[in-house]
Amino acid sequence: MVKLREIAEKDNQAVGEIVQASLKSRGLNLPGTAYFDPYLFSLYDYYQVPQRAYWVLEEEGRVVGGCGIGPFGESETVGELQKLYIRDEAQGRGYAHLLMEKALAFAEDNYEAVYIDTFASLKEANKLYEKYGFVKLTEPIAGSEHNACDTWYLKEF
Repeated sequence: MVKLREIAEKDNQAVGEIVQASLKSRGLNLPGTAYFDPYLFSLYDYYQVPQRAYWVLEEEGRVVGGCGIGPFGESETVGELQKLYIRDEAQGRGYAHLLMEKALAFAEDNYEAVYIDTFASLKEANKLYEKYGFVKLTEPIAGSEHNACDTWYLKEF
């Protein structure tokens, strides 16, 4: 059974490892990606301010994935879907949908739109974004920190 809950300080290491392992296994451990985000191993602290939240999925006491919403750059109206990652061995169980629904409900209460930058090679992830109403953009929105990404989406509420 899986439990969806807000991130706790004890989850920092596990979530950071999940993000880095996922990117590395796909050859995406590149500068300009979440792999090198300065707060990757201190997400609990990062999300302890208004308009930010991060949730983890726990399966049999082990963190198997997570997802967050935070502000995009300096914008007060655009949020960003952040660090939606699930351990490879836990994929295919509908967990991304649980995280996406929680994140989008929070985003809708706090922002007018949600942005994400990603990679064209992450076909399953991109299908997920499109299923939830994200529209593919032709270029990133100004202010994106993940300059290695080649695919961008926006969902307006």
